[in-house]
Amino acid sequence: MNRSMPTFLLACFFALAGNAAEKPDILFIAIDDLNDYISPLANHPGIKTPHFERLAKQSVTFTNAHCAAPACHPSRVAVMTGVHPTTSGIYRNLFGAHGPRWRDESPALKEAIVLSQHFRDHGYRAAGGGKIFHTLQWTPGDSQNDPDAWDDYRGDPLDPISADWPRPQFSQPQHLGFVGKRPLGHHLFGAAALDEPEDTYGDHLVVDWAIEQMTRDEAKPTFLAVGLFRPHIPWEVDQQWFDLYAGEATTLPEIKQDDLDDAHDHGRRNWHQWVSDNDQWQPLMRGYLASISYVDNQLGRLLDAVGNSPRWKNTVIILWSDHGFHIGEKENWEKFALWQQTTRVPLFVRAPGISGDGTVTSAPVTLTDLYPTLCDLAEIPIPEQCDGTSLVPLLKDPTATSAGPALTSFQFNAETKPSHALSGERYRLIQYPNEFTEFYDTEADPNEFTNLANDPNYAEEITTLRAFLPVNVAPNRAAATDSPYHRGKVKQAPKGSKGKK
Repeated sequence: MNRSMPTFLLACFFALAGNAAEKPDILFIAIDDLNDYISPLANHPGIKTPHFERLAKQSVTFTNAHCAAPACHPSRVAVMTGVHPTTSGIYRNLFGAHGPRWRDESPALKEAIVLSQHFRDHGYRAAGGGKIFHTLQWTPGDSQNDPDAWDDYRGDPLDPISADWPRPQFSQPQHLGFVGKRPLGHHLFGAAALDEPEDTYGDHLVVDWAIEQMTRDEAKPTFLAVGLFRPHIPWEVDQQWFDLYAGEATTLPEIKQDDLDDAHDHGRRNWHQWVSDNDQWQPLMRGYLASISYVDNQLGRLLDAVGNSPRWKNTVIILWSDHGFHIGEKENWEKFALWQQTTRVPLFVRAPGISGDGTVTSAPVTLTDLYPTLCDLAEIPIPEQCDGTSLVPLLKDPTATSAGPALTSFQFNAETKPSHALSGERYRLIQYPNEFTEFYDTEADPNEFTNLANDPNYAEEITTLRAFLPVNVAPNRAAATDSPYHRGKVKQAPKGSKGKK
């Protein structure tokens, strides 16, 4: 009996090792502020994103994917916990945190299991780098990350990107030569070429680190989260990316002069007014497009590493952005709205043996669906906290229908209750707390120029979508200043400063 025990244990070990080897590695790519301009989503002429096209040829492209909230912090918490803002009450960006302060702000998140932790609990090594939870280039130490959810994190998980981004020296104050006051400070709402070598930029360094992770001799399957910061402002990248969009190559979006007459006012027209008054639309668009092509190149480096690694050829790849982005559409810049330009996000899923290469689905999905999808693909349990639905049926059959419309929620400035957008196959409904409604036919009117909420010809479609509006939603949560993760307001970096390399 004693002699057979080591043999028995050895057999168990190899059985467990075999099971672990069968688990797919996960490459989880988050890109900040990336909208649907990229070529696989075909919403901007002349965009140059060959590596997004390359990924699309290897994956299922979700052309009707939407964020849970149109702001960095609530969207990322929703993805990483699977808990929708209507459950958690995290609808808006909250600053001054140094750790997972959201646990002390929302009862629904107090014991929530972070996605990476859940994979650790089921035999994975979890490693992360760059911006996964909310943080900014210019707010060192202000991070919503949960360090305990990772086996390894590049650098400081509570200050993951601020030291990695050089900034140009500006020869004049940011308001000099302009009419009015530029939004934000320190030229952060602006575009400029960087002189420093590109391999010193934050996203390049994060990708360097990620490639090293892929070459590790690791017995466990790996959950590898890679957070890329561009095309978030400031639009500062190497000159070569600006050169792609010189002159007429920078196309501005189609707009309607009275677009907000039949729509909710987002309260951010001052940004667009400054842009218009100072003829900055084209330079800023050029900076945004340049930053997209820059991050496309970083994606290419990641895809090269996956293709060159025998182990990583059995890799599930999920690429997503935290929300869409306005470049002047509806007189808005950035996000913080509920139109499709803000809620629609790039989403690609490659699942070897399950998804078809180069396939496309127009079924509406929400980013809270990513957590249960990854659990399904790794054949691990889906936590009860998850509000979303696994996308595996759509990976197997992109022509299938989803469970219902995608739900995006947000609480606007000076409003006391959240608003909600429902995105279906063709129609979109936006409901505001004052009972004002917007309804759009995105097939006939992709720019959402014409609000059809009062058109009796669409009464049936409006009623159908209204049935999916959430009820008894969580109230908006404020910053928990008594939390041990609260650091107070973090000061911005000095004007014209450079990050450490």
